[in-house]
Amino acid sequence: MVVVRPFCALRPCADRVAAVAAVPYDVVSTAEARALASENPYSLLHVTRPDIDLPDDTPPDADLVYATARANFKRLIRTAPLVADAEASFFVYRLVMDGRAQTGIVGVCAVDDYDHDVIRKHEKTRPDKEDDRTRHVLALRAHVEPVFLAYRNTPQLDALTTEACAGSPLYDFTAPDGVRHTVWRMPQTAAVSTAFADVPTLYVADGHHRSASASRARAILRAADPHPTPDAPYNFFLTVLFPAGQLRILPYNRVVRDLNGQTPETLLAALRERFTPLPATPTPIAAGDFSVYCGNAWHTFRFQPPADRDVVAQLDVSRLQTQVLEPLFGITDPRTDQRLDFVGGIRGTAELERWVSSGQAAIAFALYPTSLDALFAVADRQAVMPPKSTWFEPKLRSGLLIYTFDQHGAPRATTAAHNRPDGASL
Repeated sequence: MVVVRPFCALRPCADRVAAVAAVPYDVVSTAEARALASENPYSLLHVTRPDIDLPDDTPPDADLVYATARANFKRLIRTAPLVADAEASFFVYRLVMDGRAQTGIVGVCAVDDYDHDVIRKHEKTRPDKEDDRTRHVLALRAHVEPVFLAYRNTPQLDALTTEACAGSPLYDFTAPDGVRHTVWRMPQTAAVSTAFADVPTLYVADGHHRSASASRARAILRAADPHPTPDAPYNFFLTVLFPAGQLRILPYNRVVRDLNGQTPETLLAALRERFTPLPATPTPIAAGDFSVYCGNAWHTFRFQPPADRDVVAQLDVSRLQTQVLEPLFGITDPRTDQRLDFVGGIRGTAELERWVSSGQAAIAFALYPTSLDALFAVADRQAVMPPKSTWFEPKLRSGLLIYTFDQHGAPRATTAAHNRPDGASL
């Protein structure tokens, strides 16, 4: 049984939503985020990535970073403007990419469910990123970016989603990357909560750092609250919940900044000794295969069968760690080793080549995608994958619907405006 509740969304009007909506904070570099938001004062990136409005030499954990996020958030509320709905609602959020749709439900989930593994994880988090998002939540007193959750399909929730999509959308726009984003308000709030109460478990698909920071921020706010209650807003966090059958996973590839004292020739020789060479292809064509870009060329190999038949040990990301990164590169902790970086599969293998050709990295590894069945199996065993094992696509846009802990800084929508299907008067 999971707890999913409606909420009073803080959100932009329909004619401003495309300007406010932004890619997730962690899928773009500072330079990329700055370029996306430089001509757009309404972009939520000014809030989620305040470093774009600061000098490049600003320390990433400086108090100024979070003060800037807070100031930018308050300014966005005034200027966009962002308006808080008068009544709590669930929403349907559909993304269409290359003709393929995935449709989820937006609501707030209980931090208790995350802490007690009713919402199950499959990855560990990196301490620096977890620290950053915790401070960000505390600075804003809001969850401005949703956590992407998955659940096993249920007919009742499918029917409620279909019913909502028959109405007029609040938002419907196509982002610059060609992904179409459509949002509807769900008419049957109680029925949605009841249907989710019959779902035994949820799974974090994307947003491990955001969900971990929700837990840490809640603990801090509850400790400071002289009269904490189970219904306090900080006990919940913003989520979009998708039925598993609609989801697509891409690989999460790796780059390493140096060869650990080896030359490209000696490293490739070591790989040939340890693994079965295959015809070279930038993209592995089957589970158990991996491709390497080194020495200005691609090379493809097949992993050794894992000695441990545990579900985590059988993952390709695990085999890369235990059979390649640790013995050949000395990378014992992929969460904290600054020589290792991660490149989402949506960027393609050309991006891996660019990292190496530009000198940002010495070698790149392309992997076969982790399956959703493997993700569920790992999470159900309360085990964890190596960090950055999955890349879900398309990415949710942030800023469509925001969950705040205290909304006295934002104007409230009138009941009439709340009931307008197009949200035009908000």
